[in-house]
Amino acid sequence: MSKKYKIAVIKGDGIGPEIVDEAIKVLDALASVCDFDFKYDELLMGGNAYDITGDPLPQETIDGCLEADAVLFGAIGGEKWDSLSKEKRPESGLLRLRKELDLYANYRPIKVYDELIDASSLKKEVVEGVDLLVMRELTGGIYFGEPRAVEENRAYNTMVYTKTEIKRIAKEAFEAAMKRGKKVCSVDKANVLEVSGFWREIVEEVAKDYPEVSLTHMYIDNAAMQLVRDPKQFDVILTGNIFGDILSDEASMLSGSIGLLPSASVGGKVGLYEPIHGSAPDIAGQGIANPIATIASASMMLRFAFGEIEAADKIQSAIEQVLKEGYRTKDIADYGAKEICSTTELGSYIAEYVSKSK
Repeated sequence: MSKKYKIAVIKGDGIGPEIVDEAIKVLDALASVCDFDFKYDELLMGGNAYDITGDPLPQETIDGCLEADAVLFGAIGGEKWDSLSKEKRPESGLLRLRKELDLYANYRPIKVYDELIDASSLKKEVVEGVDLLVMRELTGGIYFGEPRAVEENRAYNTMVYTKTEIKRIAKEAFEAAMKRGKKVCSVDKANVLEVSGFWREIVEEVAKDYPEVSLTHMYIDNAAMQLVRDPKQFDVILTGNIFGDILSDEASMLSGSIGLLPSASVGGKVGLYEPIHGSAPDIAGQGIANPIATIASASMMLRFAFGEIEAADKIQSAIEQVLKEGYRTKDIADYGAKEICSTTELGSYIAEYVSKSK
């Protein structure tokens, strides 16, 4: 009997629909060889949702996500909606959804593919073999802290973390490290910020439960520098919301293209799986967006949400095979390309390899 999984699909704005369609194509190819039955429920969020409903996150979308086994998401935003008030902008919809689903742990793996080493702006010897994980706290910190306001002569936000919030994200990081290189580097600004000092204390408390894992601390400014100086020193980087946002985007360029990297946001009943890049409205509709990050996010969904490790590996192996054979989208076309592919062509090649897997 087929295994049935219900997936809430949020395509979003810009290139979102194009890249999500390719991930679904690959999932459908996988279903044919693994006897899965995927049911897709397409929902609205972002600028497109605002245009249709007047709300970047309709209640129907929240309800639909909570009824699903996992959420597959593309990207949101664009200049078209930049003039809207903050609560109406596409990004507010995503922040609200993370909070509604209690997605406090954001896994952002950074891996450099051997075939694309030259795509990185850093030297080969610096990036070769890089395989690290940024563990970003996602529902606390300065993005959600109160009070916050814009006044006539000043504006302010508040960075707040509770002990519970820090403990649970730290536990995620240490659990992840136990399955990897058993090293955690906690990134903060404890020499300046009281909340970072508190963060450090709680992380050290959690570390006592994981004696096999080596814990180090690093200030955010030094961590940003070390990521480009010697990225291979890192295994799991544990950090708060705003620092994780910045560091993971910086780390993404180690791979040569932000279009390659997936993410998983988990913690609540339903996880959300998305590429780390944005909606890229400047290239939307041109068929040149790289779908690999979204397809790899679907692989993470299989691994995290469904526990289908072998199936997840099939997708990852197909991605690696396509890259080895020289199939490239425009963003990585200068690096070992045998054939420059459109978004749909690259997705089809990956789906073909998945359908042939045993």
